[in-house]
Amino acid sequence: MNIDDASARLEALGNPTRLRIYRTLVRAGHAGLSVGKLQASLDVAASTLSHHLKSLLIVGLIAQERQATTLICRANYDVMRGLVDFLVEECCADAGCAGASSAEQAA
Repeated sequence: MNIDDASARLEALGNPTRLRIYRTLVRAGHAGLSVGKLQASLDVAASTLSHHLKSLLIVGLIAQERQATTLICRANYDVMRGLVDFLVEECCADAGCAGASSAEQAA
């Protein structure tokens, strides 16, 4: 992941409502949630939810799939893991840290 992608994804998650939406979808697992269930769970207006889902979709944090008349939203776990990995990939690279294993410090 490059710095621009990471920045855009972190910016999207920087909004409290989007972070709540994203955490709810992460908790839902691979099955995801319909937009209606997501709206009911979070008690967010439909137009507000739509706006925030679009922002998360644009940066790749979520995916949507239409099943007949139902729109299912899912967290994109590969992108999530990539973002987390990007944030920690250089942990202690310059100083070493107590949390890193000896193999990680030697690398």
